[in-house]
Amino acid sequence: MSAPANEAVFQDKIDQDIRIEPKDWMPEAYRKTLIRQISQHAHSEIVGMLPEANWITRAPSLKRKATLIAKVQDEAGHGLYLYAAAETLDISRDEMIGQLHSGKAKYSSIFNYPTLTWADMGAIGWLVDGAAIMNQVPLCRASYGPYARAMVRICKEESFHQRQGFEILLVLSRGSEAQRRMCQDAIDRWWWPSVMMFGPNDDASPNTAQSMRWKIKRFTNDELRQRFVDVSAEQIKLLGMTLPDPALVWNETRQHYDHGPIDWEEFRNVLNGNGPCNKERMAARVQAHADGAWVREAALEHSRKNAARQSVQLEGVA
Repeated sequence: MSAPANEAVFQDKIDQDIRIEPKDWMPEAYRKTLIRQISQHAHSEIVGMLPEANWITRAPSLKRKATLIAKVQDEAGHGLYLYAAAETLDISRDEMIGQLHSGKAKYSSIFNYPTLTWADMGAIGWLVDGAAIMNQVPLCRASYGPYARAMVRICKEESFHQRQGFEILLVLSRGSEAQRRMCQDAIDRWWWPSVMMFGPNDDASPNTAQSMRWKIKRFTNDELRQRFVDVSAEQIKLLGMTLPDPALVWNETRQHYDHGPIDWEEFRNVLNGNGPCNKERMAARVQAHADGAWVREAALEHSRKNAARQSVQLEGVA
């Protein structure tokens, strides 16, 4: 079948909401777009473990320690699902991790901010995971089958993480004056980075239009950001706190909340490696990978010995 014919069959499947599977023909640009997006998503899950893991030993109770450990383990699992999904596109996990460590591949800029207090665990759960869910639920209907199926379980777990984070803030918001100040401070620091998580405005996003045509994405960056702002502006009322945006106001005509300007210079600066914790995060990730080399080598050797043992057993049967 000619390339134009393949392209027509491919796009017809997309238009009919028929999932594209690993063995199906796909344009090279579609494959590369998926690799970029899925690997960046996987890297974000793995790097995102770092700011929260710092608080496991400092959590205020045994219950809080246990739930935070469980959350960090969930994030590791999410990274595993996503790396596995990306591997179906003919790229190895070693190659993806090499791209991360070399700086060629990006991860979410949100994880380059420091976690200063226990309230940050609540703000990350409510705001960061809340923004992630807004992005990720539509991905359960992405056109690429392995990615969409991986997202189903991820979204279920992220929804729990968000509720857990909101509950942390709710307890603090009903506590002492010091706890309330800590709660408000965390919200102040994490609000705008969370709003930036949806990426550049639509008119400055080079990949959105094509990803929409391929149904990798179902909504634009600005549409998802607006949903997040609308939901958060209502939920903050339950905490008795405020969002750090004096321009935030309900627009009766649009039936949405208006919000203030986003500091895209900060976004680009952090994305380009100059955020508060970029170097610290990447150094920790590279060191962890190096420290785990013996585990990978042992697993490969165990697999090799099992294969050799099974081969001998089969020869004996023959």
